[in-house]
Amino acid sequence: MARIEGVDLPRNKRVEIGLTYLFGVGRTRSNEILSATGVNPDTRIKDLTDAEVQSLREYIGSHFKVEGELRREVQMSIKRLVEIGCYRGLRHRRNLPARGQRTRTNARTRKGPRRPLPGADAGVALPRNSQSLYISEVLWLKQ
Repeated sequence: MARIEGVDLPRNKRVEIGLTYLFGVGRTRSNEILSATGVNPDTRIKDLTDAEVQSLREYIGSHFKVEGELRREVQMSIKRLVEIGCYRGLRHRRNLPARGQRTRTNARTRKGPRRPLPGADAGVALPRNSQSLYISEVLWLKQ
């Protein structure tokens, strides 16, 4: 079993794909690593020799920030944006999209599941098959 940077790589996948299980390594970087170390991308991870695994481990460790170190750097960058109070920092603080996406519709991944408005059913007719109104529906009904 190949273990690189604290991550067990899936045994039955090709090395080219298996390396992408590391945080910070995608297909392009994976191919770059394989060409630099001379490992065949079509080899299955279970078929790698100990010398090949060691060369991959050393190359990745010395040339790239991956896994914990990269996660820590990303979190520190976000924390810095929040602390200086810039627009992107405010968007992170409010759990809203930070890169200019629309939020009137969509953005459900970032905003989470819809929450009913408090007291929304007072004075407004409910849609047929609904128990409570959602914020977007109340805004639509007011128009």
